[in-house]
Amino acid sequence: MSLSLFDLTGRIALVTGSSQGIGLAMAAGLARAGAHIVLNGRDRAKLAKAADALRAEGLTVSESAFDVTDSAAIESAIADIETTTGPIDILINNAGKQHRGPAETFEDEHWRDLFRTNVESTFFAARSVGRRMIERKRGKIINIGSVQSELGRPTIVPYTATKGAVKMMTKGLAAEWAKHNIQVNAIAPGYFVTELNKALVENPEFSDWLCKRTPAGRWGDVEELVGAAIFLASQASNFVNGHILMVDGGLTASV
Repeated sequence: MSLSLFDLTGRIALVTGSSQGIGLAMAAGLARAGAHIVLNGRDRAKLAKAADALRAEGLTVSESAFDVTDSAAIESAIADIETTTGPIDILINNAGKQHRGPAETFEDEHWRDLFRTNVESTFFAARSVGRRMIERKRGKIINIGSVQSELGRPTIVPYTATKGAVKMMTKGLAAEWAKHNIQVNAIAPGYFVTELNKALVENPEFSDWLCKRTPAGRWGDVEELVGAAIFLASQASNFVNGHILMVDGGLTASV
């Protein structure tokens, strides 16, 4: 009985930005828990490669290539998924990017690019899927925040601002949609070995600082986000709403 709470058999899950890294790891985890996953990305070749690798495991996978910063493209893609694959039960808003630089010289276009990708896409996808979930009176939306939803760090002020926005968007949507039996929560990863963090992973000084700063004493592995994703996507979290689940090796719990 207890394990059945985490069973995603028969559920359809759309994961944005899931052709690699954190998104792909979470999508694969949901698929192994029984879900039919829909991978998303802009690079069709990369998306097809990721999907084929998961299908080789016997997992149920579809692909949907669209630009998450284009609200019209999101609406069109979600309408198509719901028509051809079925109603989206789970949405993971994972697509994101990073630009680093001193705040005093940060470029306008990089600021706008971060907000388009990290904030606007999250709202546009939640709005499109959420409208349909409201009609069905059920759904799970998981936004991907960051430890930077809570903590600042030099050279990433705009990124921190976007992840703070994702945190408050999560809480606001939960407050508005909980009455429709929709759970909106967020996962806030710490520092994980991904393409997004490649420059930091390869920087010995930063990596040494991070390992000393994190109580667990190491970088995270993307597979360690899967359990949190399954929990928030499953009926085990039916009374969890507006929560920001830190998966950070204890980084935000210590000074």
